[in-house]
Amino acid sequence: MRITTSTPDGMAVQRVAETAPADVAEAPAAPSPAPLQSAVMQPALQAMKDMPDIDQARVDMLRDALAKGELPFDPAKLAGLIQRFHGSEQ
Repeated sequence: MRITTSTPDGMAVQRVAETAPADVAEAPAAPSPAPLQSAVMQPALQAMKDMPDIDQARVDMLRDALAKGELPFDPAKLAGLIQRFHGSEQ
């Protein structure tokens, strides 16, 4: 008998035993992804993997605009947005 369990970090662990333990119920098998969904999603997933983690050209453009004063910057607004994002509004 093959028993599949999940660890807290989401890893699947399989054990092989001659008989099922009395205190463990048989877990239903996880459904496999639909073939159409998988075929449709694969190009998008690959495109995301091929993208750089940081758009350096965009970062450079924004940095230059900030340095030239062409892009308004409100540090108080930024601080408020950071607090709201992290759930520590005061």
